[in-house]
Amino acid sequence: MGRVGFTTTIPVEVLLAAGQEPVDLNNLFIAAPYPQAMVDQAEEAGYPRTTCGWIKGLYTAALTSDLESVIAVMQGDCSNTQALMETLELQGINMISFAYPYDRDPQALKASLYKLMDHFGVSEAEVEKEKKRLDQVRHLCGIWDELTWKHNQVTSYENHIKLVSTSDFEGNPQRFATELEQLIDEAQQRQPETGKVRLAYIGVPPIFTDLYQVLESLGARVVFNEVQRQFSMPYKTDNMVDQYISYTYPYGAFARLEDMKEQIQKRQVQGIIHYTQTFCYRQIEDMIFRQKLGLPFLTLEGDKPGKVDARSRLRLEAFINMLK
Repeated sequence: MGRVGFTTTIPVEVLLAAGQEPVDLNNLFIAAPYPQAMVDQAEEAGYPRTTCGWIKGLYTAALTSDLESVIAVMQGDCSNTQALMETLELQGINMISFAYPYDRDPQALKASLYKLMDHFGVSEAEVEKEKKRLDQVRHLCGIWDELTWKHNQVTSYENHIKLVSTSDFEGNPQRFATELEQLIDEAQQRQPETGKVRLAYIGVPPIFTDLYQVLESLGARVVFNEVQRQFSMPYKTDNMVDQYISYTYPYGAFARLEDMKEQIQKRQVQGIIHYTQTFCYRQIEDMIFRQKLGLPFLTLEGDKPGKVDARSRLRLEAFINMLK
C-alpha cells in the first residue's frame, strides 16, 4: 500500500479502492510535534512571509513525508494551491490535480472524479463499493456529532478532532471506526455538561492548537463545527457524484449558508465564531456571513500554529461574557 497525500478533502474512496493510504497533509502538519518549525522551513526555502501558514505547513509536510504522490485541489479550496503544486513539483514530488466546479455542476464534477479514477486505475463499481463501506463509518460520525450538540456528552475539542480526521480516516477507516465506536460507548456513560454558552464555529479548522480548550475554560461549548462536519459527509446520498455535490465547502460562501442556517437553528446556537486564516482570500467572505447569519458574531484571525494569543483570548472572553 502506497501513501498519497492531498491538500484538502478529496474523494478518498478512489484512493481506498486503489489500495492506497490516504494522508491529509493538513492533519499531518498541525499534529506534528513542532508545526511552527515546518512553517519556518518553508520560509527558509523561499516562501514569502505573507503566505498562509497552512500552505507553508503543507509544503514541508509533503517534502518530509514518505508519499508516492500528492493530490492538489486546484479549484474549490485555497487560491495558493497552484503555486504550492508548482513548488512541490520543483522538488520532485509527483503531483496530481483535482478540481471542484465552482458552479456545482454535477457533470463537471463527474468528469473530475472519472479523471482521478482513471489515474489510479479503478472502476466506478469499485469506488461506489468503498463509498458504501465508508457510509457506515460516517454514520458513527453522525452519532458522535449528536452526542456533542444534542446530548452534551462530547466536548468541543473531541468533536473537532474526530470530525476533522474524516478527511483521511487517519489512514485506516476500519481502525478509525473501531476507535470511534469505543469513544461513543464511553461518552454515552458521561453526565451531560449543560449551562455553557452554545457556539457555532464556522470557517476552516483553526491553526490554534488549544482554541477549543480555551473556549471551554471560558464557559462556552462549540456545538457546531461547520467545515469539520462537512468533512464527514453528513447526509445520505446514493452515489459519489451526489455525495461530493452535497459537500458544501468547495462551492463558495452562499453554497455553505443554507447548511449553516439550518444547523445553527437546530442546535440552538447563541453566538458564532468565524475563524479566518491570515492572508487567506476567504477572509473577504466574512462580510457575507456576518450579514446573513443574524446572530452575535466574532471574527477570529489566526496566523501561525500555536496556542491562542493573549489578545485573541481577551476578545473571546469578552464575546462569551456578552453572550452570558
